[in-house]
Amino acid sequence: MLFNSYEFWLFFAVVILLYRSLPHRGQNRMLLVASYVFYGFWDWRFLGLIVFSTIVDFVVALAMQDRHGGRRRTYLVISLISNLGLLGIFKYYGFFSGELASLLQFLGVNASIPLLDIILPVGISFYTFQTLSYTIDVYRGQTEPTRKFMDFALYVAFFPQLVAGPIERSTHLLPQVLKSRRISGEDFRKGLYLVGLGMFTKIVVADNMARIVDSVFGAQYSELTGAECLVAIYAFAFQIYGDFYGYSLIAKGIARWLGFDIMTNFARPYFARSPSDFWRRWHISLSTWLRDYLYIPLGGNRGTNARTYRNLMLTMLLGGLWHGANWTFVIWGFYQGLLLAVHRLISARTGPPATSGPRAWLSLVFFFHLVCLGWLFFRASDAEQIWSMLHLIVFDFRWTDFATSGIGMIVFLVGPLLAYEAWLERRDDEYALLRVHWIGLALVLTYFAMMALFFPPLEAHEFIYFQF
Repeated sequence: MLFNSYEFWLFFAVVILLYRSLPHRGQNRMLLVASYVFYGFWDWRFLGLIVFSTIVDFVVALAMQDRHGGRRRTYLVISLISNLGLLGIFKYYGFFSGELASLLQFLGVNASIPLLDIILPVGISFYTFQTLSYTIDVYRGQTEPTRKFMDFALYVAFFPQLVAGPIERSTHLLPQVLKSRRISGEDFRKGLYLVGLGMFTKIVVADNMARIVDSVFGAQYSELTGAECLVAIYAFAFQIYGDFYGYSLIAKGIARWLGFDIMTNFARPYFARSPSDFWRRWHISLSTWLRDYLYIPLGGNRGTNARTYRNLMLTMLLGGLWHGANWTFVIWGFYQGLLLAVHRLISARTGPPATSGPRAWLSLVFFFHLVCLGWLFFRASDAEQIWSMLHLIVFDFRWTDFATSGIGMIVFLVGPLLAYEAWLERRDDEYALLRVHWIGLALVLTYFAMMALFFPPLEAHEFIYFQF
């Protein structure tokens, strides 16, 4: 059930009508049922995984409250093994068992390793990390465990952000579940703005960019030129941004209409001038999760520089692997860790990058291209495709009509979005548009609607991050 589908909006219309007519406890129970229906629309068989994780972490958190010392650590380990075990079986077992079999065969060892052909449950990485953050926070004493199972189950399965985030913390979302909610006119206005902008970035930007990306990344090496590869990389940079940013905006807008305020997951990442700045702006819920539950426990930037660089590399390698069981994601994670380490090394000698003037714009453009290089690693099907495209870009950079039309589409469809974000960047206010004169707001929203009406994609695409 996609946000950009008629089925979803019919589903949501029923939900919101029931929601507005119920008291707080009834709202929570109805939202829980609706969330399970929403998730079960993809494959009802995987509802058992969410219920299992919910039961385990609910019980573990309560047990930790009544225990001390080693017993608390034991219960935390139970949560970690249960959740990461499910994630490992469904997402990584096939990959690692296949790689191990290939390695043993290369070494001349005949080994029969059982392989599992399992469908990846949609959103498993998101809700696993969300429920894990709850038990870890309870263990650390940063949140109080709830004794209301149905409310905790809603925290885990809240449908607007269930399958592609943002990854909410219990300290932020759970109190909103437990307390009664009032929906104001301001909530409606903000929700409408977020949903409208989200639909524009998904339908007009992301799905149209997908036409360029799929035609190049799905072509044979001999059919391409370096210019076409470069244009496809640019297109993918805006496809993945428009796709994931659009989902996050729609999720936040729908939650607003239900009286919830979920976190902002993107903050104009292509205006970043450094790797650390980028990760403060891109997929904020994951980057802060990795920082708080992996990087800092590893030691963070405490200790020697060598240990700091090690911690950065391990965090980003695991962050890359979180995205999928493929060596391309490992390469992408290694590359992101390398960017962070090199930037830290250079900044220690030269200071932070300029924030205004020509140098600032040069650093922005330069870093954007470093990000795009990383997107090649992320999108490629395998390491061979990465090498082939890089080879074409360096040694066979012939301009073609396809490259011209591709650049034209990017400028026409993405240019207005970037101009709007540049305007937001100067104000550093996600809702700045809502504070302008109503005529300006009406013109922008009309533009969103007209572009979606006159420039729809040839086919709708599933949100990219559903596969993670």
